[in-house]
Amino acid sequence: MAAASMRDDLIVIEKAPAKINLALHVTGQRSDGYHLLDMLVTFTRHGDRLEFMPAKMDEFVMSGRFAGALGDSLDDNLVLKAREFLREAITREGGSAPAVRIHLQKTLPIAAGIGGGSADAAATLRGLLRLWNVPLPWVTIEAIALRLGADVPMCLASRPLIAHGIGEQITPIDDMPAFAMVLANPLKGVSTPEVFRGLTNKTNPPLDVNPRSAWLDTLGSTRNDLEPVARGLLPEIAEISAMLNDQGASFVRMSGSGATCYGIFDTLTAAEEAATALRSERPDWYFEATETTVGGRDAGTR
Repeated sequence: MAAASMRDDLIVIEKAPAKINLALHVTGQRSDGYHLLDMLVTFTRHGDRLEFMPAKMDEFVMSGRFAGALGDSLDDNLVLKAREFLREAITREGGSAPAVRIHLQKTLPIAAGIGGGSADAAATLRGLLRLWNVPLPWVTIEAIALRLGADVPMCLASRPLIAHGIGEQITPIDDMPAFAMVLANPLKGVSTPEVFRGLTNKTNPPLDVNPRSAWLDTLGSTRNDLEPVARGLLPEIAEISAMLNDQGASFVRMSGSGATCYGIFDTLTAAEEAATALRSERPDWYFEATETTVGGRDAGTR
């Protein structure tokens, strides 16, 4: 493998879009404790942003509204784990992965059910592969992504998809349209392990997404099996869902294990107006108007 060659003034930018679980069906549980899931997933234009550039020594800096929420400890930071796992793989192949400065602009709330940390890790893999300009077999990159977390392979793809298993079995969806939506979060955490422990049934019917004339009809036939439990743990989820409905959303659901909910609107303008009204009503909560990516070969993050 050839050594990496980088210009000193090179800056690589990668977006880390929010991951939206349009549907999440819990269909079983493996012997190792991992839950089996069927998920209908898309990604938004809104998300975190990462910059990568050559440096004399490794450096990691954060900025943005939610940077402080990550705390001072970096031991479990997925961006740094992604950097090290990728560097190890490149070194094993005889390549070079020089020091890098990484700047994370954290605009997504953490532990919010929209894959913020996983999206950051996936963007780190994409960005460093571009910066270091060292080819690796795709199967190696996929293995690194799964090692980082069950959501990271989906975030690596960052396109509309269906995921099975623990999230690693991915099938792209080419005909999904863009949805205008408002992301809403009361900025209170809900424990994902506690949500899964609260499930009374872990063998629910699987996801069945067939071609239909209207995607909203498709969504209406699906579920998020985690939402009833999460609502019991955090009453604000029901409150914020009602607020989205009151603003005229045509469809409202919680994403992942919460607490972020999304409301789908007819147009991006309508979503922006709703987000403005909701911020005025609850300025201490998180509301963001955005649009999801479309399916097909042009879907992606750059």
